[in-house]
Amino acid sequence: MRAYLQKYTSAAPLAVFRAIFGLMLAISTGRFVALGWVKELYINPRFFFPFYGFEFVRPLGEWTYLLFAICGISALLVAIGWHYRMASVALFLSFTYIEFIDKSTYLNHYYFVSLLCFMLLFLPANTLFSIDSRQNQALRAGQIPAWCLDSIRLIVCMLYFYAGIAKLNSDWLLEALPMKIWLPAKNDTLLIGTLFNHLETAYIFSWIGCIYDLSVGFLLWNGRTRPFAYASVVVFHLLTSLLFPIGMFPYIMIVTALVFFPAEFHQKIIDRAGRLLALPAETIKPIAPYRFPAWLQPIVYAVFALFFVFQITFPFRYLLYSDELFWTEEGYRFSWRVMLMEKAGYTQFTVTDATGRRQVVNNNDFLTHLQEKMMSTQPDMILQYAHMLRDHYAARGFTRPHVYVDSYVALNGRTGKPLIAPDVDLAQQTDSFRHKSWITPFDNEIKGL
Repeated sequence: MRAYLQKYTSAAPLAVFRAIFGLMLAISTGRFVALGWVKELYINPRFFFPFYGFEFVRPLGEWTYLLFAICGISALLVAIGWHYRMASVALFLSFTYIEFIDKSTYLNHYYFVSLLCFMLLFLPANTLFSIDSRQNQALRAGQIPAWCLDSIRLIVCMLYFYAGIAKLNSDWLLEALPMKIWLPAKNDTLLIGTLFNHLETAYIFSWIGCIYDLSVGFLLWNGRTRPFAYASVVVFHLLTSLLFPIGMFPYIMIVTALVFFPAEFHQKIIDRAGRLLALPAETIKPIAPYRFPAWLQPIVYAVFALFFVFQITFPFRYLLYSDELFWTEEGYRFSWRVMLMEKAGYTQFTVTDATGRRQVVNNNDFLTHLQEKMMSTQPDMILQYAHMLRDHYAARGFTRPHVYVDSYVALNGRTGKPLIAPDVDLAQQTDSFRHKSWITPFDNEIKGL
């Protein structure tokens, strides 16, 4: 371990990663604003679903535009390496704050981006091909500790590998679910759409997707298989982008995978960009090694050690719960479970009180279409919404309101059944990391991990 920590490698791959990653985030942030999603998702809703333990993250109303401006500008500053440390802090805090405003907008790739932003807080990604290194000669370095680059590679490998592990279940491999539900709905896709009507295609997609996720990280790390692995990354993510509306994530993964290529590849990118921008040669080809300050080095080691221990273990927290993960979703988020199930739900809430008052709730009065769709299949969001209804109707004269829900959920094409016990007063239940006993049993089995 000591020998590995003292090993150095070229700073070029990390510098190129910083530049492309920051640029992609700046574009993504601008896209959110241009398409009106800031107003639609973060300003217009009457109610927001906070993450448990992060209830202090509150919507900011019209100030959300300022938050997105900070995020976009800091991403651009990270890309060009100007005031890099301050910009990376602002990028991590602003992006993660946006991510935590509303649980209904949660996506695995937002979490992935937050983790990369966190790692950049500590990594010397501005020692090469940056305005900071041009202005500060003492900062310039052509060599960085090898673990700095390997840590980025490792988190990418973990994302893929854990996503592959999650696919090792009977629905995905033996029933081709949910692919055999999703693909026929895309049969109007140009050139290849007719193939999606065949059951065999769903099985091929399911098995190839699982094998790809389990292996691609290792194949990218190996020099001999890297070109073929990267080609598969491009094809896989372009196809994913074509079939499913998941925004910039496929393109972020395509450019992030470049971090596995050798230093010579990235140095050529820097050299060409340097000639295009007329940068002095000493700013794009320094030879000095970067060394962490003596007081900072053990702190950085400790932070990254704890970070990866957490990332390795946290996705397995679902094992602490006894019921079917896809049904309860206890331990589902933040575990690299990407597009694994088709879940459709319906909920109707009734509010009563001791005086006999009774109100059937129209969800459209409180939630957007997206919020209602996401809430109707996720028990913790159903509980949060029930608590909001309790407080809302208490403020309007209901005496100690009781909140009940009729909920029906269909998982991977199965017949719909109640998700929440209809006789449980959700107003009296509390949220925690413990198993929610008021979730009805799945009474079925999805075998595997």
